[in-house]
Amino acid sequence: MAPTDETGQAAQQSSASGTTPPVRPPADGAGANGRMPRWLPRAMVLALALVAAFQLGSWAFHQLTGLLVNILIAFFLALAIEPAVSWMASRGLRRGLAAFIVFIAVMIVSAGFVTLLGSVLADQIIKLIEGFPEYLDSVIHWINTHFKTDLKRVDIQEGLLRSDWLRNYVQNSATGVLDVSAQVIGGLFQLLTIALFSFYFAADGPRLRRAICSVLPPARQAEVLRAWEIAVNKTGGYIYSRGLMALVSGVAHFVLLQALGVPYAPVLAVWVGLVSQFIPTIGTYLAGALPMLIAFTVDPWYALWVLIFVVIYQQFENYVLQPKLTSKTVDIHPAVAFGSVIAGTALLGAVGALIAIPAIATLQAFLGAYVKRYDVTDDPRVHGHRRRGEGPGLLARAKGLWERRREAERSEGRGPGQNSS
Repeated sequence: MAPTDETGQAAQQSSASGTTPPVRPPADGAGANGRMPRWLPRAMVLALALVAAFQLGSWAFHQLTGLLVNILIAFFLALAIEPAVSWMASRGLRRGLAAFIVFIAVMIVSAGFVTLLGSVLADQIIKLIEGFPEYLDSVIHWINTHFKTDLKRVDIQEGLLRSDWLRNYVQNSATGVLDVSAQVIGGLFQLLTIALFSFYFAADGPRLRRAICSVLPPARQAEVLRAWEIAVNKTGGYIYSRGLMALVSGVAHFVLLQALGVPYAPVLAVWVGLVSQFIPTIGTYLAGALPMLIAFTVDPWYALWVLIFVVIYQQFENYVLQPKLTSKTVDIHPAVAFGSVIAGTALLGAVGALIAIPAIATLQAFLGAYVKRYDVTDDPRVHGHRRRGEGPGLLARAKGLWERRREAERSEGRGPGQNSS
């Protein structure tokens, strides 16, 4: 019986011609029997599991961002006080007790500074409120004199008290008090978290290093310990150099403010010293705003003198004081420091601005230990000079230009038919 299916026809053709016809490929996505490949369900499950793990990791990282930032701050604070704690521990004091003493000292100094600064601001606000009626009377008198009006302070006060703007402002302020209170409580909790982690990092520093090194081979252990030592040296050196510059800045501004008779000169000097050093590049101008404001309440000209002194001292600090104090501790170019502060602010806000410079200094020192350097050639172009004999100097070119200009003027002054004789 003659075959009726395609297989029988293919068999007849192959037997007639002596060749085997090509076999059709199976349908897309199907096996030999038209079934789903065995690997496809496992691949789909694996893809879904990876997506779920990524989403879960992203959610967890987002929820733990605040804790991770606090741990990072605590780690750098522990690195900053590590030299002091190690020095006290080497003198026979228990490491935990040494870390506790250092923390107590830091907390006392910080609390004293905040209390003094808060008292200054509160006193200035009280004086401003007490002198506001007199200031308002002077403004009203000036307006009445120049614009021929008949304004009265009582009418202005009644208008303000009956205005919808003041009512809405009071309501919004009352609502904002709860938000401010919640933020204050959250800030105190963050400070407590940072303090606890910093204390544990400083007190159990050797144990933490041993725990990290225990899971690494000996060669990697040496690298980790080297990186840790560099981080401690650079962070401690940063705090040390900034503390010295803050002391010099505070003394200089105290002398100026005391000479001008500006009130609260010691507290303002401490404010300028700390803010100007721990907020690089622009910190001096930000710190000088408060002394300028208080000096303005005494005499407007005093505020101008404070501004001039701040600008001059900033140049002295950038080109004389800072290179000498930071050459052996945190030797970073000002442009790199400013860029690192901007990058740290973009990533972590104010926290990033504070830890950016010690982090960059640590990275720079760690990379410098492994980057191979060569002796620099004596080519004058390296130092910004021109090679001798590569063209006339600036003075020679100016002289040649002047001579050509004189010759052109002489040639223009000769009339037709005149000769050079």
